[in-house]
Amino acid sequence: MSSDRTVRMQQLRVAVVGAGAAGLCAARHILSRPDTFAPPIVYELTEHVGGTWFYEERTGSYDNGLPIHSSMYRDLRTNLPKEVMMFPDFPFDPQLPSFLPHQEVQKYLERYCQSHCITPHIRFSAVVDEVSPVVTEGKGPMTTWEVTSRDKSGSQNTETFDSVFICSGHYSDPHIPSIPGLERFKGKVIHSHSYRHPEPFSGQSVVVLGAGASGLDISLELGRSNAQVTLSHGKPTLPFPLPYGVHQATPVEEIQEDGSLRFQDGSITQAQVLLLCTGYNFSYPFLEPARLGLKVQEHLVTPLYRFLMPPAFPSLFIIGICKIICPFPHFHCQVQFALAVLEGSVALPSLAEMEEEAQGEMARKVERGVQLRHMLKMDKEQWGYAQTLAQTGRFAPLPPVTQSLYEEVWRQRQVHPQNYRQVNYRLVSDTQWEEQELHAVE
Repeated sequence: MSSDRTVRMQQLRVAVVGAGAAGLCAARHILSRPDTFAPPIVYELTEHVGGTWFYEERTGSYDNGLPIHSSMYRDLRTNLPKEVMMFPDFPFDPQLPSFLPHQEVQKYLERYCQSHCITPHIRFSAVVDEVSPVVTEGKGPMTTWEVTSRDKSGSQNTETFDSVFICSGHYSDPHIPSIPGLERFKGKVIHSHSYRHPEPFSGQSVVVLGAGASGLDISLELGRSNAQVTLSHGKPTLPFPLPYGVHQATPVEEIQEDGSLRFQDGSITQAQVLLLCTGYNFSYPFLEPARLGLKVQEHLVTPLYRFLMPPAFPSLFIIGICKIICPFPHFHCQVQFALAVLEGSVALPSLAEMEEEAQGEMARKVERGVQLRHMLKMDKEQWGYAQTLAQTGRFAPLPPVTQSLYEEVWRQRQVHPQNYRQVNYRLVSDTQWEEQELHAVE
């Protein structure tokens, strides 16, 4: 019995890949449980925290030849108010407006890092080359994880952990759609990942492909900078007026022999720039998916129990893989659920049951007609999901005001895409919010 107790009291070693918002959240909660967990090791590719929130003027590659990670553009402002965006246990500075320039989010993450003394546990400029399971047979199969990384000098190092949190994000590997004849386009083709500011496009004709958050935002920004913008997308016609110089078109069907673009409705245009706001691929170059029982596609990773872990290896957690979510609160819930699993306070179903649940979730979406590339979009389902994680993991659920204000802002964004960020909000209680007097005008 005493040897059992000794094993149980041994601290678990956890590796965290990435020091963006999700990785910092994982580190913060691991550090808050010193009885169960040894301080984590956080592997960070760059020389700073913040992940995609760290603005990098450069595009292309870092000095070490690796591709630039961040997709942040210079004038980006958040499309969620800080009252909804914050980690529930760490508010933003109340003096700030609700909708923030990205620099303020970066400062917030730096403050979060300092407040929770995370920096000493981060290895900067550390590239993770491989994360691989090691299964040993004892009284039952036991899995540990070998993480092989290399530092700035190129020297490799392999360490062993009980669990790994993958927090490397999914906004860094640009998805280039298959457009017939793309090689015939005579102008410049650029993905939003490499877009930084509108001035170079002033006076030019630009076709923006995709009307998601960044496609719409960048189109409005280009329009204000005197570009002639065609916003090409497959959604229903946007229900609000677009500014002068920006008009909508159906999806691009092909690039013709002479380099002109033909749209789905048969119309044709010439353009100097084709700007692809077409999202990102899932990319985990350090994992061997087949060995983990996973299938990694451009827009989908399956099967993941609770959108978090491969059923065959439930001590590996991929944080923040879902889309159309309130990111920081979502990470907050996923991390605490994952730690409850490791602590043993959440009893997991059998491997077969976890696989069945994960695959059943996908099958239901297919029945509803959800396209493969939208399988991980949560939207309205995120609230029930967060509630389930909190109940099962026995931690405080998100306050109802988060959902209520998130939905209000979503409504405002559909009606007033150019000026919804002018409103400021204040949280009155866990269930109530109010609008505040305007301090800043866009």
